[in-house]
Amino acid sequence: MREQWFSIFALVTLAAAIGGAQAAIGMPPEAAPLIRHFYKVHNTCANVEPFVRHQVQLVWANDPTVAPKLIKLLYADCMVNGCDASILLDGPNTEKASPKARGLGAFVLIDKIKQVLEARCPGAVSCADILNLAARDAVFFSGGASYPVFLGRRDGVESNAAWVDFPSPSMSWESTLAYFQSKGLDVQDMATLLGAHTMGRVRCSNILDRLYNFNNTGKPDPTMEKSTMSYLRKECPPKVRLGQPNPLINLNPSNPNHRFTNSYYSRVLTNKAVLGVDQQLRYGGDTYDLTDEYASSIEDFKGEFAFSMSRMGGLKVLTGTKGQIRLNCRMVNK
Repeated sequence: MREQWFSIFALVTLAAAIGGAQAAIGMPPEAAPLIRHFYKVHNTCANVEPFVRHQVQLVWANDPTVAPKLIKLLYADCMVNGCDASILLDGPNTEKASPKARGLGAFVLIDKIKQVLEARCPGAVSCADILNLAARDAVFFSGGASYPVFLGRRDGVESNAAWVDFPSPSMSWESTLAYFQSKGLDVQDMATLLGAHTMGRVRCSNILDRLYNFNNTGKPDPTMEKSTMSYLRKECPPKVRLGQPNPLINLNPSNPNHRFTNSYYSRVLTNKAVLGVDQQLRYGGDTYDLTDEYASSIEDFKGEFAFSMSRMGGLKVLTGTKGQIRLNCRMVNK
């Protein structure tokens, strides 16, 4: 069924280039009102996509880590309360303020894009659509596929830190799959979207358990490849005092330039994954098969990543008269 969806997705992409095609089959049901070229069809901001792409390119050229930052920010938005840009709202009890949201970035870029669009198309383009477009463009500049983003999302007016329920970086594949399924995604989306960890960085605190106290044994994870273990223990010494530095390390040491590559999956197959949740892909039947497929074919990974990003971008969207079009992505309209 997934293969049929992806073929139809490609056809819809072609149709969308000709007219305002409806969101592809295989997308979440609530995404049905989203269409390709929404702002062109409604004559409210016909050039929104080149405007966004230009701003993303300006930042990416100097900081390629903006790509994993935008993917993570979109994930943090869509997987909590749907793709309503609630992760962008400032405040003491918003999603952004949750301890689980620490380390998110690219907020300033979203602000800049919003300023540009407000100057050209006042009150037209939602922050939720901006975030989806920016993530797509960053993936493309990093070497991934450029895929159609169906538009017409509106922005939420609520954000609550208590809603944030991201899975642990050491979670089992079974628990991670249950989390993705609870959001409306499937095993292929899980194995594919975790591939975003082929780029980006993570704090050492997220892997200290694997390095020094795996499953409370007082010993390292016995499944981790020895040279990887040695490298990571050198980069991330054990925590022995308050205020000790918490270094950033690459999620994929084979990819220091943060390009869109399938080397992440090769590392999983050889027990060299940095995060425990990534290494777990090797232990599920379907997740192992997908890992093996993507390690063998960058084109398969690119295509399926584009499709899963589109599916995630359609989760619990607000359309029509629901929500609002924020004038400032950090606050609801007065």
